[in-house]
Amino acid sequence: MMSDLLTVRGLTLATPDKVLVEGLSFSIAPGERFGLIGESGSGKSLTSLAVTGLLAPSIRPAGSITLAGKEIIGAPEKRLVRMRGDAVATVFQEPLTALDPLMPLGRQIAGPVRRRLKRKGQEAGRVAVAREVRSLLELVRLPEPERLIRSYPHEVSGGQRQRVAIAMALACQPRLLIADEPTTALDVTTQAEIVRLITSLVEELGIALLFISHDLAVVGQVAESVMVMRDGRMIETGPAEQVLTRPEDSYTRSLVAAARRFDEALEGQP
Repeated sequence: MMSDLLTVRGLTLATPDKVLVEGLSFSIAPGERFGLIGESGSGKSLTSLAVTGLLAPSIRPAGSITLAGKEIIGAPEKRLVRMRGDAVATVFQEPLTALDPLMPLGRQIAGPVRRRLKRKGQEAGRVAVAREVRSLLELVRLPEPERLIRSYPHEVSGGQRQRVAIAMALACQPRLLIADEPTTALDVTTQAEIVRLITSLVEELGIALLFISHDLAVVGQVAESVMVMRDGRMIETGPAEQVLTRPEDSYTRSLVAAARRFDEALEGQP
């Protein structure tokens, strides 16, 4: 039996005066697509930060997080730095926060590419790195890679910026990709394109996905299994089709009903 890639057991995150996440447990197998659903403040993004060892110093973690067999909680920073990119990488909600506005996009992708090539003992010269950067831009379905390599973030669209951010996340060939509200800042058409892209990429590359969103419809398109969170606690978990169509918990049922009403209102618009 294949062991889980990510295992979270009894995760509690707290500041000196408040518990933010309490007793959270879930696991993600290699290649599995897992969704975390919750309203703002539910603790879903904090959970992803705990997985990558990026919690603020004021937040104390307890419990256990193992990624690729290694414990994250209490791990030395040197180990966490090696893990980020190699074992896990994150695509954030707003790509402008992940991209340097003063650096061409090609150079930004080149950094993690060079790191990966050196780690594997491969040629990491300018030509080799440039070839890998072009391949990544093609992988995320971006046209005119030569133009984009020279472009700055403000010179491309929001959807193109998010595709560049995805390329950067995949540059080190992580085993787990975390997508934290990756479509929220985009228009509806571009949202659908990014969701399809992420789904196809993780399947094509055979990597696991932790997809975080408040949007049930989006999570339903991506995830095989889901967990619903509220106020830092797990409310319901199970196969996505079951939880999103036949929810057992009253809170989940209210979320599903609200999402359906919203969809019906949109369909009624001229």
